[in-house]
Amino acid sequence: MPIHFSKERWEAVKMSHEQWWAGTLKRPLLHFTIKGCDAGRPEPVQPNYGSVPRFGASVSAEEIVDRWDYNLSRERYLGDAFPNVLPNFGPGVVGAFLGADVGCDDSTVWFHPKEDQEIDELKFGFDPENPWLKRVIDVVQTASKRWEGMVQVNMTDLGGNLDVLSTFRPSENLLLDLYDKPEAVKARTWELHDLWWKYFGLLSDACKPYNPGYSAWAGIFSSEPYYMLQSDFCYMISTEMFDEFVKPELAATCKLIANPFYHLDGPGQLAHLDSLLTIPELKGVQWMPTAGSPRMDHYPEIYRKIRAAGKRIQVYNTEADSDIGIIDVLAEQLGSAEGIIVIASIRPDQEAEALDLIEKYAAG
Repeated sequence: MPIHFSKERWEAVKMSHEQWWAGTLKRPLLHFTIKGCDAGRPEPVQPNYGSVPRFGASVSAEEIVDRWDYNLSRERYLGDAFPNVLPNFGPGVVGAFLGADVGCDDSTVWFHPKEDQEIDELKFGFDPENPWLKRVIDVVQTASKRWEGMVQVNMTDLGGNLDVLSTFRPSENLLLDLYDKPEAVKARTWELHDLWWKYFGLLSDACKPYNPGYSAWAGIFSSEPYYMLQSDFCYMISTEMFDEFVKPELAATCKLIANPFYHLDGPGQLAHLDSLLTIPELKGVQWMPTAGSPRMDHYPEIYRKIRAAGKRIQVYNTEADSDIGIIDVLAEQLGSAEGIIVIASIRPDQEAEALDLIEKYAAG
């Protein structure tokens, strides 16, 4: 059975998202994906691994994409949702493009340097023959050709530049470099900035002409270049250091991308929110409490601050047990649901509730 979607629905998705980005959509975007449906086809031999490195080099791109096709065939898309896949090579895969070793298990991917080098000894350069770069290109090209525009092939998780730099200066080394060799840190950061954009352009082009538009791991659709920016490293630094070492590169990237968002990951990053919100080109913030924290509707002051700055808000939960009624809570807390996007995986028994919300907010 083919993927449960159509060209007509894609046109509606593109229109609603374009209006949402432009600020003219007077409702939220509601992405509700039902998982576990009948695929109508045999399950592939390849296991359902969460990351591509877990498959191993002997597994072809065609086999990986066929596994993804099976997974997508078991989904149904309600409201503003659309079929999309993340070529997951691990967060910060730019490190692998620059020569870091790659390790993985069933749950995660990690990167570590081949040798220990001081911050001012590191040399970064573009290598078109890097095996990981060629593997990503092969997979995304195969995927985009397979679906010919019916599925959005998302950008792989390139990572934040300070996070990539910390791959090569692991543990506390990069933190010490901020004090001992700040100019070297800044020089490496801007070198990585230039390379990041080279990879972004190369991988975006690899999906053309089939890809409907742009998306990233967080699943927001955009007809223009979009990315979910992040800096997990800034969890460990002061606001002053954030403004000196992280914000300038983030601000420069926001000027180069049409629809930039920021992944605010955990309470340790909240100290930097005020500074982030002063970046004029930043379009929105995705706030993600850490595991064990109160659920997302317990932070009205954070959402009010984001809304007051004129930014959009993303609520994201793909664990198939989402409390999708959070949109009602946020609408009450903020006065309206405009500028919010909720992306959630739901169980089949939540379909009626989801359809009621879609009708209530005129999303379907």
